[in-house]
Amino acid sequence: MSAQRSRLARVGRTLADLIWPPRSLLSSARVDRLGTLEPELWQALAFLHGPGCQRCGIPLPEATSPDIICPACLVAPPVYERARAALVYDDLSRPMVLDLKHGGRKDGLPAFANWMAEAAPFALEADQIVPVPLHWSRLWQRGYNQSAWLAHAFATRVGRRFNPDLVSRKRATPSQNGLSATGRKRNVQGAFVAQAAIKDQSIILVDDVMTTGATLQACTRALLRAGAAHVSCVTLARVVRSAKLDGVTSSPEDTLEPIDA
Repeated sequence: MSAQRSRLARVGRTLADLIWPPRSLLSSARVDRLGTLEPELWQALAFLHGPGCQRCGIPLPEATSPDIICPACLVAPPVYERARAALVYDDLSRPMVLDLKHGGRKDGLPAFANWMAEAAPFALEADQIVPVPLHWSRLWQRGYNQSAWLAHAFATRVGRRFNPDLVSRKRATPSQNGLSATGRKRNVQGAFVAQAAIKDQSIILVDDVMTTGATLQACTRALLRAGAAHVSCVTLARVVRSAKLDGVTSSPEDTLEPIDA
């Protein structure tokens, strides 16, 4: 029976592809398989595979050691152990991220999970993988939490426990859009609470985009208060400000920051 069901599933997928041809994650072009994109666009994506800060993961092209820490993290160490992202959030990746966040498009999740797993091999050692939560009112309004979708796909990919209910957002926070880094930090301060004791556990926190890291830091504090031994953060994409080992940084590209992170 299982072989028969498998054949029926393949036939069903073939018919579905004929009726609704799979489209690229970044264009209207037809592709061979759902949740993929054209080779030339895939090659153009800015994957974060190069040298970077050991803590926040910001690219540091001039770094000569994997243990380098960027000036920003030396001055104000993040409360999380490390943060990694698969992609730079830029003009090319932006539509793909927003299709997931605001369009509810799920066909890219397997690919996103693969990219995130490559960026964060340490996830294989985590006890639990947890999404950044939405407040219940925002969840009711939107109908889904795209970070929970990402976290579930990522947990499945790395074979770790997915726990969507470990952290909750206890108050509705205004949108982070347009806020300064200080404003973002103040906006989410104390907004999260862990729902269970997690003494000595290693937790991976998942979100769609890291902008200033304010949301991830606020969630991390809630997890540490609940007893977590280590909290690391993994996102699909991140806003990248040019960081240098001499401490000079460029200004953020504000036009690329419509993300509450």
